[in-house]
Amino acid sequence: MNSPELQNKLLKNLNEEQIRAITLENESALILAGAGSGKTRVLTSRIAWLIHNQLTNPTGLLAVTFTNKAAKEMLMRVTNQLPIHTRGMWVGTFHGLCNRMLRIHHREVNLPEGFQILDSSDQLSAIKRLTRIMNIDTDNFPPKEIQYFINSNKDEGIRSKNAKTYDAHTKKINAIYSEYEKQCSREGVVDFPELLLSCFELLEKNTSLRQHYQERFKHILIDEFQDTSLLQYKWLKLLAGNNNYIFAVGDDDQSIYAFRGARVGNMQDLEKDFKIKKVIKLEQNYRSTNNILNAANSIIEKNTVRLGKNLWAASGEGELIQQYIGLSDFDEANFILDEVKMLHREGLDYKKIAILYRSNAQSRVLEHTIVSNNIPYRVYGGLRFFERAEIKNALAYLRLISNKSDDNAFLRIVNFPTRGIGARTIEQLQDVAKKNNYSLWDTAKENESQNENLKKGIPFFVKLIKSIEDEIEGCSIAESIEILVARSGLKDHYLKDKDGIDRISNLEELVSAAVTFIETTEIENEALNLVEFLNYTSLESGELQASATDDALQLMTIHSSKGLEFDVVFISGLEDGLCPHEQSLSEDGLEEERRLMYVAVTRAKNKLYLTLAQSRMLHGQTRYNVPSRFLNEIPDQLIKKLNSMNQEDILSNPIQTDFTNSRQEIEIGSSVLHPKFGQGIVTSYEGSEDDLRIQIRFKEHGVKWLAMEFAKLTTI
Repeated sequence: MNSPELQNKLLKNLNEEQIRAITLENESALILAGAGSGKTRVLTSRIAWLIHNQLTNPTGLLAVTFTNKAAKEMLMRVTNQLPIHTRGMWVGTFHGLCNRMLRIHHREVNLPEGFQILDSSDQLSAIKRLTRIMNIDTDNFPPKEIQYFINSNKDEGIRSKNAKTYDAHTKKINAIYSEYEKQCSREGVVDFPELLLSCFELLEKNTSLRQHYQERFKHILIDEFQDTSLLQYKWLKLLAGNNNYIFAVGDDDQSIYAFRGARVGNMQDLEKDFKIKKVIKLEQNYRSTNNILNAANSIIEKNTVRLGKNLWAASGEGELIQQYIGLSDFDEANFILDEVKMLHREGLDYKKIAILYRSNAQSRVLEHTIVSNNIPYRVYGGLRFFERAEIKNALAYLRLISNKSDDNAFLRIVNFPTRGIGARTIEQLQDVAKKNNYSLWDTAKENESQNENLKKGIPFFVKLIKSIEDEIEGCSIAESIEILVARSGLKDHYLKDKDGIDRISNLEELVSAAVTFIETTEIENEALNLVEFLNYTSLESGELQASATDDALQLMTIHSSKGLEFDVVFISGLEDGLCPHEQSLSEDGLEEERRLMYVAVTRAKNKLYLTLAQSRMLHGQTRYNVPSRFLNEIPDQLIKKLNSMNQEDILSNPIQTDFTNSRQEIEIGSSVLHPKFGQGIVTSYEGSEDDLRIQIRFKEHGVKWLAMEFAKLTTI
């Protein structure tokens, strides 16, 4: 097996640093692998090289990936390089490997041999069942909030007995967590976070078992190391012990999942804990042109907490990066689609073009423009705007108010957010409605109560809908949406959701959609405005989404784009407040936002467009924007400005001359002090000199809009 021919084959067409990483002997290593630097080949070739040179055997190493797809690809590549069987190899995700270990040692962790794994929906159902048993008020303690609390603590390695509580509310949730642990133990089931936590505790407490695996797995390899959490790193340290070798491949500049628990500091800890002699940097990029890479390098070098590397390519400079500043978000979208159509006419498949955005809510205007141009498209890793649950829920309230015979709308919202209306109650209501040939609403009205203090049940729902109907009478559609989102409980419900910020942003974008619809649609009978708007949303969502195999334009958030590559990339909405996001303007948050921008730029192979809008409809109001600070971090010689309005023109545009002069006193991102609300960060402006408003995210009081004239702010 140990032949020179095979040895040469393993290292063929690799660059010097790749070969250096692959051929390390018995030492731990951190491979800093830049975007497009061939890290997957390095990782698989390292496995093949270790086995070929008899430094380990196939069952004497452990390799960890973050997806099952990556694990399968790794095994397939190894078998293509070596004539071996991979059946007994320990290659998989953190959860998959922990599951395998727990199956072998189920007795030691008090689990039945055939223990079941709860996926996210199963776990939520188990929590709901527990809240019913404990008589928990799910309006005050939504099951999703409980689920988030449990999983967040487990991801940090914290059991209920050690969980931090801050008030009566979190103490009660922690009590539910404690009962949930008992319920899972009694039923012999484990949720996803439990797989890792139980496996960590097993190795931590059982010395002989830990030593067994340390003796077995002399070489431990990890892909996407920058995405590991603190608990995952602790688990790896237990497996490695003091005498084994870790081969970690990752890129601290692409660490963008802090909200999922990823800890970029694991890389520095690895260097120290495993006495890494020298970090091997894979800087040669095989994906992008040098102009694109130089832009990415210029952006990311502004971060202070990084190990440092500089991407380059042998493929040449390539085209200049193209920048376009639209007068509005619709102007920006129309420019993007005009370019897409031109590229497609020149022979480029739609699927090789991607439009990236920082926030999901930004897709609405883009989708509308794409549909208008009759171009097939796919929202990668997500749903189209009008298909998103929070949008469908808000529209269902409007549908029921518009048409009381709409039973589908009634069923969607009668117990959402939860109002203590069970499945049995709804079944009985449907039986009565069918018997009497009534709508569900008319049937429900018969149960209406005069009790003003009623907070649950069908009578409360009827009263709620009537009160919303009275409140929105005479209001515009946009105002009606704002009112019903607040009064229905949707906003409060989503505020407690781990993805709540995105969902609320989508609901705010629905308000903008309503404003735009009324402004751009000629309707002869104003009384039909609401009906026509609802028809419009149905038509927009009714367009069939292209499948993964179709030739379709790709839309996605920057987070979803990680690991992907496209011939042409448009990064849209490059305005301060959007990218970087207004909720990430603190020092640490800004570094992660810059890493996001770095990821977005390095998705492009041949052609990159950077676009922004001078004005954008947000929350139903037109807001004027300043260009993203990230644009200023790219050298001018790399940029071709496609329209005459450059960044200086924006700042002197007559539409907002006075507005900008006032803004210059306190820049976006500045820390300020307010006499009542305390310290905060300026995140946005809107209006004009006569009515200038400033948006500030305060540490203690959240986001506030203040009139600039009366705000009495002091810069810090």
